[in-house]
Amino acid sequence: MATEQKRDEQSMKPAPRVTVPAVMGAKGRRKLTMLTAYDYCTARWVDRAGVDMILVGDSLAMVMLGHEDTLSVTMEEMLHHTRAVARGTQRALVIGDMPFLSYQVSVAQAVENAGRFLKEGRAQAVKLEGGASVLQQVRAIVEAGIPVQGHLGLTPQSIAKLGGFKVQGKDQEAVNKLLEDALALSEAGCFSLVLEAIPASVAQRITEAVPIPTIGIGAGRACDGQVLVIHDLVGLFDRFVPRFVKQYDALGQRIMEAVIRYRDEVEKGVFPGPEHTFGAIPS
Repeated sequence: MATEQKRDEQSMKPAPRVTVPAVMGAKGRRKLTMLTAYDYCTARWVDRAGVDMILVGDSLAMVMLGHEDTLSVTMEEMLHHTRAVARGTQRALVIGDMPFLSYQVSVAQAVENAGRFLKEGRAQAVKLEGGASVLQQVRAIVEAGIPVQGHLGLTPQSIAKLGGFKVQGKDQEAVNKLLEDALALSEAGCFSLVLEAIPASVAQRITEAVPIPTIGIGAGRACDGQVLVIHDLVGLFDRFVPRFVKQYDALGQRIMEAVIRYRDEVEKGVFPGPEHTFGAIPS
């Protein structure tokens, strides 16, 4: 009896928090999983499912706040959502996505804002976009003791320069630049690297070239791991569905159907029923 109770208590304990060294050590050994989350409830479900990393992505600008792109989200909004996600996780490594103009202006600004993600947002790491242009910022943030995840390929904060949401690395010059940037980010201290919307063959070359894990999103299966936006994965965001997304459910449709049933039952006087109603207080 005592043995069974002890086993039950152990099974209820949360798994140890995924660490940066654990992520780096997974390269070549197992595939890594990462999903976005932007609120406490979603983070709890994603965390319970055993995902390695949760990214509080600047994509919340679009899927949570209704903006047309990621550029409008602020540091305060990112910190607000990161705190909520951190409260909902026990196992996953929480990564805060540094928003547009929170690290590009100066190295000092980059370090300060990265530190806010850990100090105020309770994240364990930050992510920022770019290659050669942000190497100084990456080095300084890492030297300050803050783990950094890089991001190359389709970098949404640069859509004005890229001309929209387009596949990157389609000619040899662009491929060479991606390889150079990936190696440079690794040498600067990044612990992992998101590769977005680049040909699978290019992502494979980068994955084989760098000593840190690559996390693909629209970059093929050769990457060391994969990431998707949770709202895309479960069918909650319907403005558009990128080609690289696999929808595992259609929660948006199911939510609407549930709300319609609720509306109909209220209008017909079916809800609330006796089982949803409190009886009279005994006199």
